[in-house]
Amino acid sequence: MEGTQDGCIYNYVVSAHKPTAVRHSVVGNFTSPSDLNLIISKVTRIEIYTLTPEGLKDIADVPIYGRIASMELFRPAGEKKDLLFFTTERYKFCVLYWDAENNLQTRASGDLADRTGRPVEHGQIGIIDPDCRVLGVQMYDGLLKIIPMDSMGFHEACNIRVDELQVLSMEFLYDCHRPTVALLYHDNKDVRHLRTYEISLKDKEFVEGPFSQSNLDPGASMLIPVPGPQGGVIVIGESVIAYVRKKRSTDDQAVKSIQINATIIKAVGRVDPDGSRYLLGDTLGNLHMLVLSHDSQRVVGLKLEALGRISAPSTISYLDSGVVFVGSLYGDSQLIRLQAEAVDPAQPSNFVEVMDVWTNLGPIIDLAVVDLERQGQGQVVTCSGKGPDSSLRIVRNGIGMIEQAAVELAGIKGIWNLQKSSSDKFDTYLVLAFVGETRILEINAEDELDEAEIDGFDADQQTLYCGNMIGDQMVQVTSAAVRLLAAQTGALHHEWLPPSGLQINIASASPSQLLVATGQGNIAYLEVEGNKLQQVAHHKLDVEVACLDLTPLGDNEEQAGLAAIGTWQQDLLLFSLPDLQPLQSKQLGEVIPRSVLFAQFEGVPYLLCALGDGHLFTFHINARTGELSERKKLSLGSKPITLKTFQSNGVDHVFAASDRPTVIYSSNKKLLYSNVNENEVNVMTSFNSASFPDSLAIAKESGLTIGSIDEIQKLHIRAVPMGEQTRRLAHQDSSHTFLVTTSSEPSSSGISQEQVRLVDDQTFETVDVLPLHRHEMACSCTSLTLADDPNPYYVVGTAYAIPDEQEPTKGRILVLETKPQQNKLHVVCEKETRGAVYTITGFQGKLIAGINSRVQLYDWQLQKDSSRGLVAGAGQSGLVLALYLACRGDFIVVGDLMKSIYLLMYKAEEGVLEIRAKDFHSNYMTAVDILDDDTYLGAEISYNLFTVRKNSDAAADEDRNRLEVVGEYHLGDMVNRFQHGSLVMQLPDNETAQIPTLLFGTILGIIGVIASIPREQYEFLARLQDCMRQAVNGVGGLSHEEWRSFSSERKKGECKNFIDGDLIEQFGDLKRDTMQWVVDRMGDGVTIEELSKTVEELSRLH
Repeated sequence: MEGTQDGCIYNYVVSAHKPTAVRHSVVGNFTSPSDLNLIISKVTRIEIYTLTPEGLKDIADVPIYGRIASMELFRPAGEKKDLLFFTTERYKFCVLYWDAENNLQTRASGDLADRTGRPVEHGQIGIIDPDCRVLGVQMYDGLLKIIPMDSMGFHEACNIRVDELQVLSMEFLYDCHRPTVALLYHDNKDVRHLRTYEISLKDKEFVEGPFSQSNLDPGASMLIPVPGPQGGVIVIGESVIAYVRKKRSTDDQAVKSIQINATIIKAVGRVDPDGSRYLLGDTLGNLHMLVLSHDSQRVVGLKLEALGRISAPSTISYLDSGVVFVGSLYGDSQLIRLQAEAVDPAQPSNFVEVMDVWTNLGPIIDLAVVDLERQGQGQVVTCSGKGPDSSLRIVRNGIGMIEQAAVELAGIKGIWNLQKSSSDKFDTYLVLAFVGETRILEINAEDELDEAEIDGFDADQQTLYCGNMIGDQMVQVTSAAVRLLAAQTGALHHEWLPPSGLQINIASASPSQLLVATGQGNIAYLEVEGNKLQQVAHHKLDVEVACLDLTPLGDNEEQAGLAAIGTWQQDLLLFSLPDLQPLQSKQLGEVIPRSVLFAQFEGVPYLLCALGDGHLFTFHINARTGELSERKKLSLGSKPITLKTFQSNGVDHVFAASDRPTVIYSSNKKLLYSNVNENEVNVMTSFNSASFPDSLAIAKESGLTIGSIDEIQKLHIRAVPMGEQTRRLAHQDSSHTFLVTTSSEPSSSGISQEQVRLVDDQTFETVDVLPLHRHEMACSCTSLTLADDPNPYYVVGTAYAIPDEQEPTKGRILVLETKPQQNKLHVVCEKETRGAVYTITGFQGKLIAGINSRVQLYDWQLQKDSSRGLVAGAGQSGLVLALYLACRGDFIVVGDLMKSIYLLMYKAEEGVLEIRAKDFHSNYMTAVDILDDDTYLGAEISYNLFTVRKNSDAAADEDRNRLEVVGEYHLGDMVNRFQHGSLVMQLPDNETAQIPTLLFGTILGIIGVIASIPREQYEFLARLQDCMRQAVNGVGGLSHEEWRSFSSERKKGECKNFIDGDLIEQFGDLKRDTMQWVVDRMGDGVTIEELSKTVEELSRLH
């Protein structure tokens, strides 16, 4: 790729792991008047759930073309369901509703931006009058934008002047004659005050409100309006919680307050509709209940009760019956239940039972790409979370299999599980078919697998099919006969023989039916009647049968009404049962089908048909008429596929056995495909026994493996709690360790202890700890070898954060060695620096560091005492802060705090570092990396990605000194780290195997992939992207093109030379008529199948 003239100018950006950090949540009746819905915002996505007796059921998960700043549910007069209102950080607003066809629709939307105005410092505020007379949004200091509404709909927005500039919190009050807002603000002396104003809709101005309160708690930060008849507002402070309302008489006590232990409350959830109880969560994850004692008209007292520990919350939503959703930006989100008594006697003050956990990778502070299992597949290890919720997270692609037993048996052609009785909870037998024989394995009395015999089984023939049948019977199908046996004794009840001169070559069965192909196009349909097999129908085709299936669809699990047959003429045929009459046929192309299967996912019936070249067709099927629709084709591998249904956690999935084994499953009525981390699998079956519960038995060329599989999902994440804030990490392959820098929670004096940990890369246990000095913090770390020294070293760069120092003036570089077999950190060298060592990496056998405004090279030299030490070499000053470094050849790319990207060149002969070029735009950088010799990638603080290119061939010096911006893209999230590598196993026959990729991690928990693509592919995908923008409407009418446009405080510009892979890969989710619409607009003779294959190949990048 780098050999092409365009290099890595054109890039494809896609999310391997969607955002997981939760900022907002609301509860109401959104999808129907009787549904209780939880709606959560993950900033750039909205997820909708319904509360059921089994827990939360996901209804929808949709991308938002914006960053959600505020979100509320409300119900105007005359509506039976709630509406969803949200605003975005780019000053857009949307009002959404759920229609009768179960789709998210837009009721109103618009742009609230003003030409002038200073954006609010503390974040946008979006509020709704409880009587649904007006929506309010504060986006600029000194202004409140209001949108009046009534039974006729929404009216034109207008601004109301707000005298208080530093507003911290704003809420509408309940039961007011006119819409009334309460403002919490601070003055120039940082003293907090409360004011209320009525809104005059006629005059579009504030009128003095019913009450005010001055000199509140210095840490007051949040208001909670209290419903009537009590009314008023609660003011949440750091050490005082106060309730304030209008005085009703001269001697009325309108303010009630209680002292609390100093803390910062971050989230509030109302429990009771009348506002008697509120859940409060603080930054450390402590959950409290605030109780308002009141008589029928007024609040008489406040009480705060501790309930236990939760993740540090960003939002709390009370659902029902003590069930609460806790959303977190910095830790895992949780579904908890509040108990009346302590959950664990050992923790008498904990009344919180955790029911479910939503894994959150955000914020990803650092990441490394490593091959821990040494299988050629990368895993991502992240420093995730904040404070007490911080941890290491290990992320890997695909479904892993935990091996529980293995038997060396080569040549297995088929495998089935059998039970001794229909009442048995567990399977007893594994039947293995070989060429010319059948062998049986049984779970014996010691719960071990042992070879066994079943009396009525024909062990001298290759079994083509076997399974349990109705009436406590089992069936064995060989080429010579269909044998019906007693399940418990093995006694032969009945035998069906094919006509003379024919033999059975393929068979399939339901618990009461069999379908067998006997050669020369003959198909026989049999039914089990008592202890006998009865041939009910026969059909003769003009072509040989390649595969068949009659798995029941619908509620009747014992009897199928349809049969599917694949032929050697590449046809897929459907027959009705029991008359075995043809219903319809589909031409599949030029490859013979090898496996066909009826399957039901989330109540939706499908027909799957796998071909001999690794392709899979999927169809929606009408279980009653057999009508096929929504035909889709994708590639799962390159060799023949065998399909088999299995269950995991009570849900049906399909295993596609081939050279690239895949599990097919469904989420939100969408088929998903997850690779199984196993080499080529020939056949498989589910196997559930006491020794091997919920397991699979898979057969490869080498033998049989029994094991359990991971939860069915695309990415698997393992958490390793560290008990401290994780900051930086590096991996050293030779010592099988990670170096992780952590910091403890600040002590009472406000000082936290930083330390360097050595962590085993298999067990993830901390094996050694090196404490840093007082006020010293680790800023960077890496693993490398230096000069001619063969020993691998960890290198840590630090800074001394001395109080009252604006910028660190002192730091250290520590060179650390791990002694073989000792698992100990040994300090080999310590070098003091004149500033913070923000970034450090290896460069041509040397060490290069960004130290405050200077980039400094260090040589690794022998000292007089034969030890080695760091000796300062060439350097380059003149930056603001050199925060990030990436090196390649003689070039060093520097990410500066404010001045975007610099390109430095090291001249070894002269021993100097010189600035060769720079980007003259002002970008506050968060990460940099190198795509190829001439193209460099940057991420900046306004959630944008961009690429720059050096102009080596330019004639003028001015052009050669300038890094030209060649690509711009708004990601919508802040990138903290780029790393070269991939999450997927790169197979040589995969078209995407040669595409270079980078991974990145973000604040919201996204793990993304950036793939550099050729110009021709970019131009093709750019056309597809334009078509997809028209085919997929943005939620709330938000524009995808505008969303992906580069946008910062200093610069705005169209997206260029980047492709949004998240949009492209939605092509596979479109209905077939919409797919055809896209294909027609693409032109150039493109077909749906070709486009689907292209998108499928791209999805293999992650």
